[in-house]
Amino acid sequence: MFILLSPAKSLDFVTPAPVKTTSALLFEKDALYLASLAARLSSSQLQTMMGISPTLADLNVERFAAIVNQSAIAKQAIFAFDGDVYTGLQAQDLSVRSLNYLQKHLRILSGMYGILRPFDLMYAYRLEMGSSLKNSAGASLYAYWSDKLSGYLQEEVSASRSKAVINLASEEYAKAVKLKSLGVPVIHPVFQDYSKGQYKVISFFAKRARGSMARYCAEHQIKKPQQLKEFDVDDYRYCEEESSETKWVFRRRLA
Repeated sequence: MFILLSPAKSLDFVTPAPVKTTSALLFEKDALYLASLAARLSSSQLQTMMGISPTLADLNVERFAAIVNQSAIAKQAIFAFDGDVYTGLQAQDLSVRSLNYLQKHLRILSGMYGILRPFDLMYAYRLEMGSSLKNSAGASLYAYWSDKLSGYLQEEVSASRSKAVINLASEEYAKAVKLKSLGVPVIHPVFQDYSKGQYKVISFFAKRARGSMARYCAEHQIKKPQQLKEFDVDDYRYCEEESSETKWVFRRRLA
């Protein structure tokens, strides 16, 4: 079973990683190529392309230059990302056994790195999958990554004889993969909270829940998708009547 997750915009390259285990990037040449393209852009061009502030654009000009010049500091991906999803994951205090599970089963989709395994060493960057960065394959990162990511995951799923893929990635990242081509059921967990008389997806809570589910998989060494229906972290419960074969709804009603 494989788990797909999105990266985060927020990064932490200050806190020391709790383990020293590392692994090499799967698409290193591709990442360096895309970094070199981004490094050619001015701060104002990055600002326009990514919809970010001038300060963030300046920061990423420096980041891309450091990557190209090979002066950037690297850190394992699972400890480098620091957004809401990773607050739910809380990788810093996972056991070695749980981290090893994630290294085997978790794949983080990335606009620059393609696919990151938890221990893969990455550099600080910001390049969202939805960015319109012109490249050798077309005008977007989807054009660049779609076949590469789909092909790689097809091979991994087949080689490991996995029975399913759990998609915890956002729509922006999940659509970079041709999920129907993977040859196994792709399950999409949906997290809903009760608010103003109805159940709905609240982005902040849903992001944390996706990270919490990845953590749950690691702590319980989940091997079969059906085991995920027992997920009850932070009072979420599987709602069978609202779920379908591949869309699994988890609901929470806080007092």
